[in-house]
Amino acid sequence: MYETKTKETDKSVLEFIENVESAAKREDAYKLLDIFTEESGFEARMWGPSIIGFGSYHYKYESGHEGDAPYVGYSPRKAKISLYFAPDDPEREELLQRLGKHSSGKSCVYINKIADIDVQVIRELIQNTLAYVRERYE
Repeated sequence: MYETKTKETDKSVLEFIENVESAAKREDAYKLLDIFTEESGFEARMWGPSIIGFGSYHYKYESGHEGDAPYVGYSPRKAKISLYFAPDDPEREELLQRLGKHSSGKSCVYINKIADIDVQVIRELIQNTLAYVRERYE
């Protein structure tokens, strides 16, 4: 049976951020920490070695695959900052059109820096994801 690799850990979020090599990315990581904490109402926790997640929920797919995941999160990676929101939220695409300079995959939204985006849209994405995931999985 498949077991997810990304699990909540007891590692320090602040220590992780302090070890981000780029000073600019480290500064953005702290700004995102404030934004995600304010909007989600959850304390930041490390998920796996590099994802800063907020809250958690249990999901179960029709395929039978199930596990736990943070509601929202981000990771200040070397190349770009990855933002994690519900990929199947029907309002996500409309919000992303207003976000600013970014790219996206199925579950991640990638930005270079906070200065490239509209922070208010990040706040809306967090709020929408929380509402969507609670409605769908709780």
